[in-house]
Amino acid sequence: MSDAADVSGLDGHGGEEAQAVDAVRAVVAWYNARILDARRASVPDEERVEALKAGRQAALEDHQRLDTADPQETERIAALYAARLKELKES
Repeated sequence: MSDAADVSGLDGHGGEEAQAVDAVRAVVAWYNARILDARRASVPDEERVEALKAGRQAALEDHQRLDTADPQETERIAALYAARLKELKES
């Protein structure tokens, strides 16, 4: 099962809305996969599930903010989520 869309080439400097949207969606997909894994565990860790859900909710809120974000905010979100995805995949 694929964790998320590949945004490995995203460096956060393009400032393009599509890159920001892709990066946020990739992080949401990562959280969705981890939530599913955690719920399927023989003994689900509810604390972990709640932490994962909180992370996903924050990403969904940032995704929604992209609708009205100016170019600088869009670039910041793209860079933040590209870095977050890298960090999550390495954890």
